[in-house]
Amino acid sequence: MKTAHKGLVLLFLACILLLELSGTAHAREYTIQGRTMGTFYTIKLVSTRQQSMDLWQKQIDTRLAQVNAGLSMYDPDSNLSRFNRTEPGRLFRLSRDFARVMDTARTVFTLTDRAWDGTIKPLVDLWGFGTREPTDTLPDPDAIAEALALTGFQHLTFENNHVKKTKPGITLDLGSIAKGYGVDAVAGVLTRVGIDDFLVEIGGELYGSGMNRHKKPWSVGITHPLKTGADTGLYKVVNLENRAIATSGDYRNFFEFRGRTYSHIIDPKTGYPVDNQVVSASVIADTCTFADALATALVVMNPEDSLALVDTLENVECLIIQKTLTGFKEFASRGFHTFVQ
Repeated sequence: MKTAHKGLVLLFLACILLLELSGTAHAREYTIQGRTMGTFYTIKLVSTRQQSMDLWQKQIDTRLAQVNAGLSMYDPDSNLSRFNRTEPGRLFRLSRDFARVMDTARTVFTLTDRAWDGTIKPLVDLWGFGTREPTDTLPDPDAIAEALALTGFQHLTFENNHVKKTKPGITLDLGSIAKGYGVDAVAGVLTRVGIDDFLVEIGGELYGSGMNRHKKPWSVGITHPLKTGADTGLYKVVNLENRAIATSGDYRNFFEFRGRTYSHIIDPKTGYPVDNQVVSASVIADTCTFADALATALVVMNPEDSLALVDTLENVECLIIQKTLTGFKEFASRGFHTFVQ
């Protein structure tokens, strides 16, 4: 009897092991939520093991606090704020997070021929979208020209882990890339401890790794680009599997003056808010940092030029939506349709 009992126990344990190895063990989805960078974050992770939400909350909040300490424009002690106060010609040592973001910033600045430029803080402030108070009047053209003269990512030089300004008045505003980097930073926390299946979202920028609890790619939505405070629903749903998606548009942050709408996205070449009727650009890429910055650039660029660029980039796809007199017109890169549900 003892031998038979032992045999049944071994058989039972073997079945359990077989279930786990075959991937049919029960997986549970956990959700962690919080605030960061002036917005909200949501993380979903899937695991067959019991997870401590308190522990995860602390780890994620700690990592995001580190990112903010490097990139925040509103913290006077952040790495970015201290750099903005640095005199021209003086080498400034970059923190790890700051250096990684600046590496992607240089890449996107060059790829897009200045359609994305992290030095447009004087213009963003002048138009009332930055760290200064919002404005209820339009800036004077001379003031715009003066602010424009204080911009240009090409006026930064990099030496090892340092950066310096080669022109007075250059300051950084990395708001159009920081959330994407925050997403990648949280994804790194999860990946390093062996969590393979998760979805990270910060203020609408996302990275999906592995599968959801139904063993399918993560489904995420692109918001309908209507200028309204109400929930306008989803324009499209795409699948993410080890990919990031970021969307930039003029339909959430803007002001109206004498019947005309002015977007928070500034054209770095003109100093004025974009006026090309591009209302939304979504980019799918390997990292959310890159996707976030490129999505902003694609709102600035001509849609045809955007497609020509994206179709030359490996593992990058995009969907651009332009407003016309009869509705919306889509511009999709060659492989974008493979992600659409």
